[in-house]
Amino acid sequence: MTSPRDAHDATTGVTVDQSEHARIDELRRQEDELVFTAFEHADAWRLGTMITERALESGFAVAVDIRRPGLILFRAALAGTTADQEEWIRRKSALTLRLESSSALAAARFAAGGIDPAAMGWLDAATYALAGGSVPVRVRGAGVVAAVTVSGLSSDDDHDLVVECMRRYLRDAHVR
Repeated sequence: MTSPRDAHDATTGVTVDQSEHARIDELRRQEDELVFTAFEHADAWRLGTMITERALESGFAVAVDIRRPGLILFRAALAGTTADQEEWIRRKSALTLRLESSSALAAARFAAGGIDPAAMGWLDAATYALAGGSVPVRVRGAGVVAAVTVSGLSSDDDHDLVVECMRRYLRDAHVR
């Protein structure tokens, strides 16, 4: 039986707490909003540079990565980052590219359902990270073509930095 604070998530088929449901809805809306008309190597460079400059302005010790499957399009490691950020980027971007959703949305969905995909043998923790900070680059008519990933802050802050800069990039692209 569900309580008044519970809601049904049609995507996963599980009942979740309203606050979890609201977070999942917010993350879904972000993905619906962050859709590109095209995404070329030059776009990866400009977006990656934008994220890096924003991180530098804020004094964030982060690594920034934009990749397609098998190809790194942009990489920056700011002062204070370690080799550990490379591992987080690799695992978070692998999750985003496999599930074609942000790593934050995937983590929220699994947490809301009380599901541990690593324990089920589905998403090996050595390969995939259920932590925010990787967001898919979705191109209208083509689907997910890349992942934009930040590592070095909290999961939520990594995610928010990527989303903030993707929004700004898409907004500025419409001005040109």
